[in-house]
Amino acid sequence: MSAQQDGQRAITTAREVLSALIAAGIRDLVISPGSRSAPLAYAAAEAEAARKLRVHVRIDERSAAFMALGLTQATGAPTAIAATSGSAIGQMLPAVMEANHTGTPLLVLSADRPDELHGTGASQSTRQKTLFGEHVRAALNVPAGNSPAASLDAALAALRGNAQAPAGPVQLNLQFRDPLTPEDDSRVETQAWTGIEPGDWTGAGAQLSGTAWPQPTDAAARRTVVVAGHAAGPEAQAFAQQLGLPLFAEPSSNARFSAHAIRHYRPLIVAGIEHIDRVVLFGRPTLSRPVGRLLAAAHIESVIWEPAPAPWYEAGRRRETPVADPQQLVDFAGTAPAGWLEGWQQLDAQAQPIRASLQEPGILDGAGVAEEIWNAGIPQLLLGSSNIVRDFDLAADPGAAGAGTCHANRGLAGIDGTISTALGLAAGSGQRTLAVMGDITFAHDAGSMLWSTGEQKPTVDVVVYNDGGGAIFSTLEHGQVDESRRYGSSVERLFATPQQMDLRALAEGYGWSYHRVSTRADLGSLLSAGTRGELRLIEIPASRQALRAHHQELNQRLGELPWPLD
Repeated sequence: MSAQQDGQRAITTAREVLSALIAAGIRDLVISPGSRSAPLAYAAAEAEAARKLRVHVRIDERSAAFMALGLTQATGAPTAIAATSGSAIGQMLPAVMEANHTGTPLLVLSADRPDELHGTGASQSTRQKTLFGEHVRAALNVPAGNSPAASLDAALAALRGNAQAPAGPVQLNLQFRDPLTPEDDSRVETQAWTGIEPGDWTGAGAQLSGTAWPQPTDAAARRTVVVAGHAAGPEAQAFAQQLGLPLFAEPSSNARFSAHAIRHYRPLIVAGIEHIDRVVLFGRPTLSRPVGRLLAAAHIESVIWEPAPAPWYEAGRRRETPVADPQQLVDFAGTAPAGWLEGWQQLDAQAQPIRASLQEPGILDGAGVAEEIWNAGIPQLLLGSSNIVRDFDLAADPGAAGAGTCHANRGLAGIDGTISTALGLAAGSGQRTLAVMGDITFAHDAGSMLWSTGEQKPTVDVVVYNDGGGAIFSTLEHGQVDESRRYGSSVERLFATPQQMDLRALAEGYGWSYHRVSTRADLGSLLSAGTRGELRLIEIPASRQALRAHHQELNQRLGELPWPLD
């Protein structure tokens, strides 16, 4: 071995990496099979045998990365993802991009060939040290044979975030040189992990939750509304309640749980926007064009609650003024004038029978699915992107008792990895988890239903609202193009992408139980049943033919409601 190649064995580096992560409070590792990542696999097996680490095996790196995303969101601590070199690392990019835009700390342990093999045509070698570009907070490299200590310290600091940079994903590239296996005399159960004690993860944002809102310093009455976007948290609800303000809360805000939350806020903004003076924004608004118009309205002043750097936009690029001081925020909002909240509540009450009248009797439509699932009180709920999350935004009842934590991959609002994320949420929380999605979202990640033999199964329901294609495009401007027939059947073929799948066969092939429901009563009954450790696929057959017409009629009728305070 040349002087350039002297240094510690690959297995020693892998043990040092995992020991440091465990001591920092990272308890979960998702790993995919491969040879170059073998040192990490053997070290993980040792740590798991010593009960220091939970190891999850996924054969698909894309699925592994999204499962890690769900694990992190469920546990609050980062999850490490390990894989072999080459295209395996590239498979993680979609989940890393999502983690970047949601501020989710993921640690990618990318196994790599040593430098002397790069540029030689060696198998599975590529330039991967900075593969994730601007989507990671840091990209660190540990050359083969070197101690990873300094890079580990930098990686953990970047994962935590600070007052200038939010937490987020980090890449630690580990270059391993042969031999990739443990010492000849080592055994999995005899490795010395006794001095490594699992720590408690504390990120930079831990102290920011549970803000105590003061009283306004003056009695100014202002027609203010509170918008709670994705991940706003319950403090948005507490803020609206203390000041007597209406709350426009997306389902995954986890602020939609009181009479202050206006159920049909999205179409009702049309009726009330001219009466609004100010907006206080919490979290990231991702679902609604009416909310976008509200935040862009020239006559409305707006601020965003930003006690820590936001991962989803660049400073100075949004119209809202960032506010980090609780007193400044309540003074901006002021106190609601008499009847302000009640006016919105009255509109909301009028909207309910109008929406109900548009539901076809005996048909389980998207709104009905949303109501039934939301009211079931599932501990962990994951909403797929596209149309289904908007059904929940329209129909989920803020007064429903026992609603669990609502998740959604809204960083980039993609349909990638939804099943995998749900599996991670369930494995990380130990709680029953339900993921609801459309058929295209399901098809995109169906391969993730394959569960590793020998690992404890989580309790997961995957509910597929199967309307034979991408329904959301009919509610957008593409629906008008389709109606005009100017492009023939192009919209249906290129946007809706109609498909035919045998979901029963897929479920049975992957070892899941299969259920088909077509009524609210049947869905409710099924949701109230189930066995711990059971993986269930629930198909709801549907049609999207009348979706655009119903969507337009509802928006028109609710937009024409008279303002109750005039």
